[in-house]
Amino acid sequence: MAARHKQVRDPRAHWLLIGLTLPVLFGALLFQGWTQNEVDGAAAKEPCTAPVPRAAADAGPVLSVDGGRVRSASMPPGTVALTYDGGPDPTWTPRLLDLLRRHHAHATFFLDGAKAAQYPALVRRIRAEGHEVGSHTYTGADLGTASAARTALELRLTQGAFAGADGFRSTLLRMPLTTTVATLCGAEWPAARAASADGYLLVAADKPGREPADGLVRQFSQTSLALRETERLLADPHARRFTTVTEGVDTTAPATEPVSAPERWLGTALIHFQSLGRGFVSALTWVLTAAAALGVLRLLFLVLFARAHVRRLERYRPGAPWLREIRDPVTVIVPAYNEEAGIAATLRSLLASTHQRLQIVVVDDGSGDRTVEIAREYARRDSRVQVVCQPNAGKAAALNHGLTYARCPYVVMVDADTVFEPDAIQRLVQPLAHPAVGAVSGNTKVGNRKRLLGRWQHLEYVFGFNLDRRMFEVLECMTTVPGAIGAFRLDALMGVGGLSEDTLAEDTDLTMALWRAGWRVVYEETAVAWTEVPTSLRQLWRQRYRWCYGTLQAMWKHRRAVIEVGPAGRFGRRGLSYLLLFQVLLPLLAPVIDVFMLYSALFTGTPVTSVAAWLGFLGLQTAVAAYALKLDGERRRTLWALPFQLFVYRQLMYLVVIQSVVAFVGGSRLKWQRMHRSGTAAAGGPQQAGGGAGAPRAAPRPRRAGSRAGAATGTVRPAWSCPAWSSRPPERSSSR
Repeated sequence: MAARHKQVRDPRAHWLLIGLTLPVLFGALLFQGWTQNEVDGAAAKEPCTAPVPRAAADAGPVLSVDGGRVRSASMPPGTVALTYDGGPDPTWTPRLLDLLRRHHAHATFFLDGAKAAQYPALVRRIRAEGHEVGSHTYTGADLGTASAARTALELRLTQGAFAGADGFRSTLLRMPLTTTVATLCGAEWPAARAASADGYLLVAADKPGREPADGLVRQFSQTSLALRETERLLADPHARRFTTVTEGVDTTAPATEPVSAPERWLGTALIHFQSLGRGFVSALTWVLTAAAALGVLRLLFLVLFARAHVRRLERYRPGAPWLREIRDPVTVIVPAYNEEAGIAATLRSLLASTHQRLQIVVVDDGSGDRTVEIAREYARRDSRVQVVCQPNAGKAAALNHGLTYARCPYVVMVDADTVFEPDAIQRLVQPLAHPAVGAVSGNTKVGNRKRLLGRWQHLEYVFGFNLDRRMFEVLECMTTVPGAIGAFRLDALMGVGGLSEDTLAEDTDLTMALWRAGWRVVYEETAVAWTEVPTSLRQLWRQRYRWCYGTLQAMWKHRRAVIEVGPAGRFGRRGLSYLLLFQVLLPLLAPVIDVFMLYSALFTGTPVTSVAAWLGFLGLQTAVAAYALKLDGERRRTLWALPFQLFVYRQLMYLVVIQSVVAFVGGSRLKWQRMHRSGTAAAGGPQQAGGGAGAPRAAPRPRRAGSRAGAATGTVRPAWSCPAWSSRPPERSSSR
């Protein structure tokens, strides 16, 4: 078997894909937010104080401005130009078109470019039925207060929407938030003059009081009121002709003209881009609603099942009148690879255990540091410690090697960076008194929690892992017995063939195999061990990447459990479904959900509501975390770090899941990622750090006269490296 610690390149192509895709999606989201917010946010403006220039005071409703010269026109007597602003609206535009068709009347529709891009079929219908289309800008923005760049963008995008919808551009413009020529006052007049200089024919409405018999330009928004007023005007006997603006004033310049093929392609791209943003928003709305509901339900269920776990019948716990207390010898297996920083503290804590009948087997997995030397010093001082060496082959192989030396009916597996409470082993093995229990998960606590990253992981262990384990026990679907502290029946381990090397999460794989073999797995929260967690984001990434990738491997390997019966089926349908939903799918969606929350705060017009919802969810998380800390006997002052965890730590975990899923789907092989140890596992519980009075100190580093190559691994071994044991380990039956 190839060495598990060799370098293997991580997949990188998907980051390039994400780097290309996400900007497009987020750009479409921002564009949709800008257009939707502007269109929905259009409102009446304040009346201006400066009137229109004297040259425009008596101008007709259709005008152009050439420098200081104003040219205008009005409708002839008996002619009515019906004009409609905004839209096209999927509800009212078809009704207006139906009404106009029944009366053989034509009108002019001044459309918002954003709405035209959203409903291009309605734009085509308007033109196909002989009506005229003009620009109302892209978002209906007030051009009087807009910058020159914003105005140019509004008009250009509108022409792009028209080009993409039906291959035309329009020379008609109605300035948003204006009615009669008199409202083109103040800052509106320079904007009107600039638009006219760009070739637009400006269309306003006649003053109130003008009748159809005099000739009339009427302005409506596309609403139910417009439908009623139009029907009233169509029945007016003084209105002899209903026509478009350009036909009414008999202008020589056409209102619309065809566009070139490249312009149409760009317009089509604009429509698709806006459609992408709109679809993204719609999908995320549903996803956010579902995710929020699932998140709240998960927190509530965690609390309910934790309370049920606290109040459960003592079926598998010491103290139950029909369960005997286990005092049998226990084999403790400690796999180690370059663990010189923490192996001494681990062995001291094990030797100080209140359960003294121990066989401690340290399995060195080809370490290149002083791990073997330190462990052998403890073995010389205490006969309960035994040191076994093997060529580098990985943690699962080391544990299986240690199992061949086990002489006790119960086995405890311990990481070499873990420090046990004195009564941890005694408490951990007691649930094994029940004949149906094959494994027990202990309570892993973070030792090095003084820094912020350690505090975040401490909250995750207590709030995430331990609450989950309480729920898993009640539901009988424990997914993982952690490698740091777990107890097993030896015959259960042998019955499933020991630990598999098929996955990188050998502890999760083993737990799932035990369920499928018919064993129960429980959680003993009073069996406490302190572990050292990563102290840098890089180390944390590597550790969680391996965990997540290995969990995906184990889930896929044991996927058939969902259709099995008995304990295996319960585990599969409950445990695997929970992992898939809350540890794979929701984390994959979490980044875009966060972005959409920001989008909602910026563009939906209700930022207070969005922020309040986020703060409410944070408050619920904080309350549940406080309850979890209380159950674990931890101080709740650590909760101050929880809000900051949401901005950095959680984002890193999302990226880990994305990387793991892509690597797993792509079939990439992941190396065993080992964390650099500093020997701070007992920092959170000082009383665990120092063992008994006679606990040996770590042996000093010996002098090295030279080194020799290890024949099995091809690596350089120090002179004090442990040779292979010549004695054969005891034979073990593989049957349960």
